[in-house]
Amino acid sequence: MKAAYFALLLCATALAQTESGGSTKADGAKPNLLDLSTMTAQAPDTFQVKFATTKGDFTVLVTRAWSPRGADRFYNLVRAGFYTDAAFFRVVPGFMVQFGISARPDVSVVWKSAKIQDEPVVQSNTRGRISFAAAGPNTRTTQVFISYGDNSRLDAVFSPFGEVTQGMDVVDHIYSEYREKPSQLHIQAEGKAYLDENFPMLDHIISATIVPASK
Repeated sequence: MKAAYFALLLCATALAQTESGGSTKADGAKPNLLDLSTMTAQAPDTFQVKFATTKGDFTVLVTRAWSPRGADRFYNLVRAGFYTDAAFFRVVPGFMVQFGISARPDVSVVWKSAKIQDEPVVQSNTRGRISFAAAGPNTRTTQVFISYGDNSRLDAVFSPFGEVTQGMDVVDHIYSEYREKPSQLHIQAEGKAYLDENFPMLDHIISATIVPASK
C-alpha cells in the first residue's frame, strides 16, 4: 500500500492558479466554469451533495471547519456543475476511488492553473472520507478521492473535507476493472470522448447537487 500512497500523491493533476488565502464571500455572480472569478463563494458551515451516478446515488456531508479551502473549492465546483459526466477514472479496491477531471476539455484548460493552498489536516482519511488529491505541496485543484478503508497513513498530506453519509455501498461497487489504466493527460485533453472510446465500462456522475444538510 506504500506504493499506492505515492501513486496518489504523484498522480493527481496539477490544475491551478495559486490562491493566497481562502475563498471570499459570494459576490452574487452566477457561477461559470469558464470564469474563475465567479467561483469564489464561501461554502456554508455544512452542506450536503447528492451524487446521482451510473451505479446509484450517494450523499456526501461537507464540514467546512475540517478544511475551509477544500470545502469552498468543492462547493463552487458542485454548484457550477463541474462534476457532471465526470468519470470515476481511478478505482483501487480496498484503497480509494478518484474522480474530478472534467468531461469537457475546455473546462480542463481553464482549471489547469487553479491551485489552492494547503491547510492543517484535522480529520483522518478513514473509510468514507473525501479529500482532494494533490501532486505536491499546494496543488489541490479539482480531483478528489473517497477512501475505501482506513487510509490514516495519508493524513500527513491529504485533508478530508467531508464524508459519505449515505450510499457507501454504491461507492463500494463503482466499476473497478480498469484500475489505474485511464490516462489523466488524455482525459484532460479529450474529455469524455476518450473515456467512452477506450474505457466504456467506467461509471460516471450524472449529476451532483447541493442539498440542505440534515439537522
